[in-house]
Amino acid sequence: MFREAHQAPARCAEQLRLNADLVRQAGRQLRELAPPFAATLARGSSDQAAAFAKFLLETHAQVPTLSHAPSVGSLYHATSAQFLDVPLIAISQSGRSPDLLAAAQDARNKGAVVIAVVNDADSPLARLAQIVIPVHAGPETSVAATKSFVCTLVALTHLVAEWSQDGALLAALENVGEVLEAAARADWTSAVDLLKGASDMLVLGRGPTLPIAGEAALKLKETSSLHAEAFSSAEVAHGPMTLVGPGDPVLVLAPLDVARAGLRERLDDFAARGARVIAAGLPEDVEPAGLVLPSRTDVHPVLGAIAQIQSFYGLANELSLARGRNPDNPPHLNKVTRTL
Repeated sequence: MFREAHQAPARCAEQLRLNADLVRQAGRQLRELAPPFAATLARGSSDQAAAFAKFLLETHAQVPTLSHAPSVGSLYHATSAQFLDVPLIAISQSGRSPDLLAAAQDARNKGAVVIAVVNDADSPLARLAQIVIPVHAGPETSVAATKSFVCTLVALTHLVAEWSQDGALLAALENVGEVLEAAARADWTSAVDLLKGASDMLVLGRGPTLPIAGEAALKLKETSSLHAEAFSSAEVAHGPMTLVGPGDPVLVLAPLDVARAGLRERLDDFAARGARVIAAGLPEDVEPAGLVLPSRTDVHPVLGAIAQIQSFYGLANELSLARGRNPDNPPHLNKVTRTL
């Protein structure tokens, strides 16, 4: 897991070079299509990437985006006819999960434009799609996805940047290799001692970092058998905050954009409850945290969010080992999940 996670920066830089022409063409095609909405299709870590795509599409391309549940197409065969000429972004590492394939085919039968964002460009999902965007992560043997997830986030950012013609986002992508290399070197393992005895915890994000928090919580479950739940730093005050008391760990992945509004006050509340707050973000936002993790704050907020998960994977690996687990082969999990 550690080795593969550290391959992500170079893979992302190479991906942008290899995909430059095809993503430019895909962006042009989507602008000409001018769909009323878009949809995503995914499960597991890929569904956290899909949530990242939704954030990007709605804030940078102003395209409303829904999450299309795989079972709607795979079990119920009830994909709406309103998917005609609507982009369906199907995200999968393997491109082989039966339910995703069935749902993508059902959507294509209804006229959707299926865009496959996959690591395996020769997979059944890629063959089914009208547009294929390879993430070029290379072979990934650890069951816990790391570099494929980071590469998928970069591919989605690239697609939305070309679709929306967002100059700032396109310019930011030029530095993705350097930003992620720095994030991979950032040492978050000081949090291991605070987490190795925990049985449950919250992971908070908002805006671009909410899907990152979702992925972090999923990895803590997968690799450390730690019951972690992700919430928006705004939504957590609507009930879940009552679960947090003295000594409870809270990991905060703070955004670098306007979604940071109110975060400082929220962390003050947690600190007052005696929670063990671990945070990455702008110093003025995360000062109440008992442990502030090193992170880049001088980058585009989208790259800042991707950099946080790159740094987190080093922590997840070390925490798994500290808790006596094997991060490469978690119990009861397989690399390709064959959900029907």
